[in-house]
Amino acid sequence: MSDDSKKRSKATIAARAGGYIDAGSGGVVPPLQNSTTFVLDLNCDPLFPDNIYGRDQNDQVRLAESVIAELEGAEDSLLFASGMAAISTLFSSLKRGQSLIVQSGMYWGTTAWARDFCRHREVNLIEADSSDTDGFVSLIQTEKPDMVFIEVPSNPWILTSDIEVISKAARSCSAIMAVDATAATPILMQPISLGADFVMHSATKAINGHSDVIAGVLSCADANSDVWAFVKHERHGAGAILSAHSAWMLIRGMRTLPLRLERMCSNAMAIAKFLDRHEKIDAVWYPGIATHQGHKVASRQMPNGFGYLMSFLIKGSREDARNFCRHLTGIHRATSLGGVESLVEHRATVEGELTGCLENLIRLSVGIEDAADLIDEIDTALANI
Repeated sequence: MSDDSKKRSKATIAARAGGYIDAGSGGVVPPLQNSTTFVLDLNCDPLFPDNIYGRDQNDQVRLAESVIAELEGAEDSLLFASGMAAISTLFSSLKRGQSLIVQSGMYWGTTAWARDFCRHREVNLIEADSSDTDGFVSLIQTEKPDMVFIEVPSNPWILTSDIEVISKAARSCSAIMAVDATAATPILMQPISLGADFVMHSATKAINGHSDVIAGVLSCADANSDVWAFVKHERHGAGAILSAHSAWMLIRGMRTLPLRLERMCSNAMAIAKFLDRHEKIDAVWYPGIATHQGHKVASRQMPNGFGYLMSFLIKGSREDARNFCRHLTGIHRATSLGGVESLVEHRATVEGELTGCLENLIRLSVGIEDAADLIDEIDTALANI
């Protein structure tokens, strides 16, 4: 990677895979090295010191990590086999008797795992609304936790929390501050620049963007911290690594990330404005709408776009919401988000009673299709409930 690459825009960094050129062939596309082990010389020393065994030593993985770190403005990044593998590794740095404050109403998988982990590890878990900045900061100052973990924007409530203010509060009591920024990506928001110690993404989502890779990534503000040393050691020892092929596909996906997000954000804004005026919609939760709870904070934290994820409330019952989903003909009913294709879910059906999800809530992940086509399909589905 050239020294001047940091001066280039994120779009250029992503499109050029951080400036990578294959030294062996001159190819502009990184080659795929699937080998799990690497030869030693006659003295039994590695021919290449960085490559001994493929569990966490692979050129594709390191390249993908370096591109993400540069996009993120991080000192270092590590890829994992999934977003939950990344989160669980970070949480595992907590010791018995320590305390963790997490945002309430975030991704249900994180909530469920955190509850189980804290119960078994005897870590004091506190769940609170981080979008209530004053209340959340006051809680941090009172409880003096060892770690604070929030999700911005949150899923599926699409709440926006003030990362800069919360990070300052966490720092004041020496707490680790971590942010799940999956729904923003490093293109739309950089939590480290706002004071966070760690940022996590489910790279399965928009970073890859093609619904064909499961991956997670953790990035850090300080690569020399004790917690980062733990994270690196834990990933190596526990083996929650990403395969070479998945890393190669992730690099391919990232090369169009800024371009995809531009279209996805534009589409999402158009759909949100349409829904906000529709007679069969009770509420639209999207940070780009001026009436959204966190619009002012999001405008400051996400200057390049408000994202592709939204939720809205159907006027009516659980069955009305499910009927809306049934009448969508091209938007896929599927779990996930951030792909080139638009996806819809009735979240109460998926989450059950775990998070108290509203029965008329619809979550929509907006893709890169034509906005007019998406709005027409949504309008037709609403007309049939």
